[in-house]
Amino acid sequence: MTGSKQALAQTAPSADAAPGSPPGAAPGARGRGAPAGADSWRSRLYRWDMKASPYAFVAPFFILFGAFSLVPLLYTAWYSLHDVQLSSLDHQTWAGLHNYQNLLSSDFFWNALRNTLTIGLISTVPQLLAALGLAHLLNYRLRGSTVWRVVMLTPYATSVAAATLVFTLLYSWDGGMVNWILHFVGVDPVNWRESDWGSQFAVSSIVIWRWTGYNALIYLAAMQAIPTDLYESAAIDGASRWQQFRHVTIPQLRPTILFTVVVSTIGATQLFGEPLLFGGVSGSKGGAEHQYQTLGLYMYDQGWIIGNLGKASAIAWSMFLLLVIIALINMLFVRRLRKSQ
Repeated sequence: MTGSKQALAQTAPSADAAPGSPPGAAPGARGRGAPAGADSWRSRLYRWDMKASPYAFVAPFFILFGAFSLVPLLYTAWYSLHDVQLSSLDHQTWAGLHNYQNLLSSDFFWNALRNTLTIGLISTVPQLLAALGLAHLLNYRLRGSTVWRVVMLTPYATSVAAATLVFTLLYSWDGGMVNWILHFVGVDPVNWRESDWGSQFAVSSIVIWRWTGYNALIYLAAMQAIPTDLYESAAIDGASRWQQFRHVTIPQLRPTILFTVVVSTIGATQLFGEPLLFGGVSGSKGGAEHQYQTLGLYMYDQGWIIGNLGKASAIAWSMFLLLVIIALINMLFVRRLRKSQ
């Protein structure tokens, strides 16, 4: 009797045994399928995954940025300090700041800089004003508002080559629609390619047509984020729609307007495709008298037409310094805007 009770006690599973372990197994014993270091290995792998995954996700951007932006930028800086010709890249002569001094004494550089600023001003101001007005109209309930938004974004999706080709036909000296309209209203036709202000206005109109809808959608998104309580309070005070637009919408859109101004200015500084295709054979020169040659065209002409890569690199870095100045001005405006708020 006593022997059978002892045998039953030995075969009964222990209360401390792990679930699924064989009867009589010692506490903490593991089966053959679960090694002793499996849990620690998995926990280490999990910690490594949590630490390394964010860097793995952002690594492709930095790899592409370094390969296609940072390395060319450094090479351009190196070339700007040398006398390098496109036909003989292996033969480089140290020039120091000679390329930059040559730019400062070149009338073509100052002409290109002046044209860049002029075309940027002509294209940016009307573009943003028109975008602001269109966004204000679309902010109210209109029939088919989605269709109108898609239509406004269509010029942005159009290629630069197609848009410039159409505008070149519109501004043609003989048979162009613009000159036909001017003749219809009693104004003499304009040689848009050869005149100074006419060519700059024609190039600016291409930029305005392509980017107005894009900026309008940015303004529309910012307008829809404005609290409706502000408009209701202004309406209770007797403000008209124009007064609401001036005293409610515009103050709330100041950061967005500043953003679009900076982005449009940067785009105008790098303007290249529109004037190049608009000029045709003399596109790289910016016209017969360089009347609409921008800094981008001047850099292309020096680097790929003439073959002076050292001077072209100096022009590229001059454009980069101009963008840095624009960024600093933007920072000053943002600080003043935050202080005023």
